[in-house]
Amino acid sequence: MKSRAVLVGNSDGIGLATTKRLLVAGWDIVGVSRSASPISDAAYCHKVADVSHSRYCDLMNELVMIGPMDLCIYFVGIGELLDPLDMSGEAQIIDVNLTGMVKTAAVVIPHMVRNGKGHFIGVSSIADELLSSEAPSYHASKAGFSNYLGGLALALKPRGVYVTNVRFGFVDTKMARGDAKPFMMSVEKAVDHMENCIRKKPVCHTAPKIVVPLIKFRKLMMKLGAK
Repeated sequence: MKSRAVLVGNSDGIGLATTKRLLVAGWDIVGVSRSASPISDAAYCHKVADVSHSRYCDLMNELVMIGPMDLCIYFVGIGELLDPLDMSGEAQIIDVNLTGMVKTAAVVIPHMVRNGKGHFIGVSSIADELLSSEAPSYHASKAGFSNYLGGLALALKPRGVYVTNVRFGFVDTKMARGDAKPFMMSVEKAVDHMENCIRKKPVCHTAPKIVVPLIKFRKLMMKLGAK
């Protein structure tokens, strides 16, 4: 029997490239995103839905009822720079990035637990460790995202269900904003990391590794600057 995956937020960027890679590897895939998919493949089905819409959870419930789900990946992420004169979009960023992931997990994971197997992956960011005056809602959403997945991983591993938090630095997609983009990673390289995580099922995976000491250094500088 072919492995089955549901990929959320896969109509472009890392999600689209991962979908193509898994189809080549022989997976059956259902994609869910706000936009139509450019993929046409007998093993692929696409559903148009917004993770912040009330109908989204109904759709996810329909998908888990079709049959066992081996893998679910949440790629969805949005972000905007803070405008202190217009903060109307701040809550939506947290709703899409964090709450949407939690809603997805709340539908998919009980199904995996009942089947005694499954793998849930969330695509986060190294922004989860840093404070930001430019995009506080994005950074806060990723901090909650990573913390939540880390806790789920501990809770679910004894039940045969794996949870992986993938933390990327800058990847060459539309989400990579700002003037400074150190150690920019190609989309194909990011998919290599995704494939590795699907295979090895780590609790957390950070890429590229070189950013880890840089994050620690920046956090130290921020602490010293606050004194």
